[in-house]
Amino acid sequence: MHFTYTAERQRIAIQKSGRLFQASMDFLVSRGLSFPKNGRSLIHPSDNFEVDLLYLRDDDIPEYVSRGVADFGIVGQNVLAEKGIELPVVSKLDFGRCKLVIAAPRNSRIKEPRDLQGRRIATGYPKLLSDFLAREGIEASIVPISGSAEITPELDLADAICDIVQTGATLEAHDLVPLFTLMESQAVLISSPFAKQAKDRFLSEIGINSTV
Repeated sequence: MHFTYTAERQRIAIQKSGRLFQASMDFLVSRGLSFPKNGRSLIHPSDNFEVDLLYLRDDDIPEYVSRGVADFGIVGQNVLAEKGIELPVVSKLDFGRCKLVIAAPRNSRIKEPRDLQGRRIATGYPKLLSDFLAREGIEASIVPISGSAEITPELDLADAICDIVQTGATLEAHDLVPLFTLMESQAVLISSPFAKQAKDRFLSEIGINSTV
């Protein structure tokens, strides 16, 4: 499908795959947006609104929104906090709920924050973990990884992990126990910092009261 981008046309960045994708699509459809069947295109125009979806990696969404490439984005609060980019939150969306926790093997001697002193912690959230350790006055070695943190203690790459938990089933499968919660998170609708009259009109049309 060919389309022309105009200043009035809105762009919404969502996760192209993963745990927030389907919930984000369901949310937009519940607000009256309709999208034709899409192939492999990463830009997907609506067929009843002047709106295009941008399918992105979740940790790229804040950057696209902050630069005004996307007018809105749907992203987890954990990702937004890890990127350290201040953006207006239009609305909390009440899906994608999870916690960022530090977990350790069940038989580990790590039971409280001070026990992390000098330990190795594997995480995909080095900024948030570093902030936590600084607040607690703990010096530990951060092992940055992009996924599958749960296996790192088994492979002796780390003594503990800092990762997102939803049900806890994956931790349990690897005999890990959550010890401390760094933050609770859910999906939020964020807005670019650039004023655009069409943004408020679009939010009104889909029944969202803008707080930005």
